[in-house]
Amino acid sequence: MSREYVLQPFNPPVHLHIDYAKELNEQQHAAVTAPPGPSLVIAGAGSGKTRTLTYRVGFLLEQGIPADRILLLTFTNKAAKEMMRRVSDLLGQDLPSLWGGTFHGIGNRILRAHADRLGYQRDFTIMDREDAKDLIDACLGQSEIDIKATRFPKAEVLADIFSLAVNTRQTVPEILAKEYDYFESLAPQIADMQERYAARKRATNAVDFDDLLHLWLKLLLDNPDLCEYYQRRFQFILVDEYQDTNHLQSELIDLLAAKHRNVMVVGDDAQSIYAWRGANFQNILKFPERYAGSKIYKIETNYRSTPEVLDVANAAIAANVRQFRKNLTPARKSGMKPVLVPCVTAAEQAAFVAQRILELREEGVEMNQMAVLYRSHFHALELQLELTRRNIPFSITSGIRFFEQAHIKDVTAYLKLVANPRDELAFKRLVQLLPGIGAKGAEKLWEKFSSEVKARSSQPDAPTAAPLATAMQTFAAAIPKKAAISWAQFTATISQLEAAPVRGNPSRMIRLVVEAGYEDHLQENYANYRNRLDDLEQLSIFAQQFPNTEDFLAQLALLTNLEAEAEEPTNDKEQIRLSTIHQAKGLEFDVVFLIMLCEGLFPSARSLESVDGEEEERRLLYVAITRARNELYLSYPLIRMMPGGSGDAMQQPSRFLSEIPRELLDEWNLKPSHPYG
Repeated sequence: MSREYVLQPFNPPVHLHIDYAKELNEQQHAAVTAPPGPSLVIAGAGSGKTRTLTYRVGFLLEQGIPADRILLLTFTNKAAKEMMRRVSDLLGQDLPSLWGGTFHGIGNRILRAHADRLGYQRDFTIMDREDAKDLIDACLGQSEIDIKATRFPKAEVLADIFSLAVNTRQTVPEILAKEYDYFESLAPQIADMQERYAARKRATNAVDFDDLLHLWLKLLLDNPDLCEYYQRRFQFILVDEYQDTNHLQSELIDLLAAKHRNVMVVGDDAQSIYAWRGANFQNILKFPERYAGSKIYKIETNYRSTPEVLDVANAAIAANVRQFRKNLTPARKSGMKPVLVPCVTAAEQAAFVAQRILELREEGVEMNQMAVLYRSHFHALELQLELTRRNIPFSITSGIRFFEQAHIKDVTAYLKLVANPRDELAFKRLVQLLPGIGAKGAEKLWEKFSSEVKARSSQPDAPTAAPLATAMQTFAAAIPKKAAISWAQFTATISQLEAAPVRGNPSRMIRLVVEAGYEDHLQENYANYRNRLDDLEQLSIFAQQFPNTEDFLAQLALLTNLEAEAEEPTNDKEQIRLSTIHQAKGLEFDVVFLIMLCEGLFPSARSLESVDGEEEERRLLYVAITRARNELYLSYPLIRMMPGGSGDAMQQPSRFLSEIPRELLDEWNLKPSHPYG
């Protein structure tokens, strides 16, 4: 017969002497001081969610919970850093033993400790999306699939299919049936490609971004001893932005919390807008069902927006059936009513936005405190032209992110290869920069290089100095004549990077790569060579904060993979922000213009095919509205140019506008000015 024996914490309570009732409002206080057990905190937009989580950590510490028994999970690096900074400020000291970070960051940390249990070495490489696509391409090349004879999905599409399957915990055939029915007949071949891809990753000691979660879960499920260890270790689990979790993340949380059941998830169901990338809205809706006896706390006091903006936000989300009902209440004084602006054309809409921006600027509103939000990037084409014509500076949160640019990936490939000599993708990327070497040549060179590295690593008396460069020198004769000189330079660069003073200094390694010939490559290949050189300088500066190359590369991979963290402008020049709503989530502005509120555009035509789709679009509108602090402008054109040169067509206002009572809005009717009145 066995029975439980409760082991009391050895650590004495941390006496912070925080007056929680004074520092928090009543609803925040209830959540922060919640008793042990499962808790769901529904935190409305602008309600102090981060403050609540921060004080919850402080409260747990005061109750005697050791910091290393608390796991704090967030979605973005920005949120993780902000949360840890606030905890440190609250305590008056750093708290290195607290397990806090993104899901993928924590997954990386745990996998590094136990990689051998999964057939990996601890120095595994984390591939970004482009690396994953290249490896899938390599798998395609080795398969028997005739992609010329069969309409087979390209590597980028395959990567999306595999990612969705992993994050939703579904099979490839299930994903194809639901999302890619036009490839459903190819399900066996695509599933085979997924297996080949997984095997190739293991062979090259590499993981993709999804593996950081998938392999973390597999590690726990396949190793009961490790599972019990982490279940016991994480006595309290706190999860931020829970509405954005996918099935895989939810399963991880449920597994880790199974023993103590002290899990507090914080989120806003009304801001769940990422179903398209696998986020499962059911996770937050059904939390009370999965955790019997859980308590629900609502935080509804909004500190961001005026009462008038909040009235419109509450009305905009009211029609959704599947939600936790709440009502944002203002902490701020009254302001101006949000404005509805019908326009004749998209060009007139653009003219209105541009003129109003300049008027607000004259009134003292800084342009970097204004944003134009839209459902899709193409909605802002006319506006971009108008802003350019009027010389109004703007930034667009779209396009290729900094760390995904070719020159950034080229330079970091040097660091990846030195850190992990079995990194096939880094090697191939670098040799294809040399003249006369294409994909096939790179494949042949890789076979020779990897064999040489493997043979050398198996020799107990192998030289430790410059092992990569030495391996490369052994088959220099096999290099095409065109590339002979470049190969010698490449080998010399690798040798310099491997040298002890440089090897562990990522900032110095980047500078060395640039000086050793990559600057010449930029000059020869890019018109904007100086801008790219400046980027590499900034990358070198960024790398200075990391203690070693491995930490830098791990963080770089995490930053590259994280979605929709809207970046601040790269300089302090005053400019207005243009952004999709998805990329603006988590941000706030004094003034928000929400454009193209037309039926079929917002909500999008495809979303209207299902009730779930329409409700997510309504949540997207809610997110957009709640970005505004002081002023909100809602606009739409009555006429829209149709694709293919087929002329103009009348547009219907978005159905969502009809759900907002007109008394909550001021309507501005645009009137063109004439020189004679």
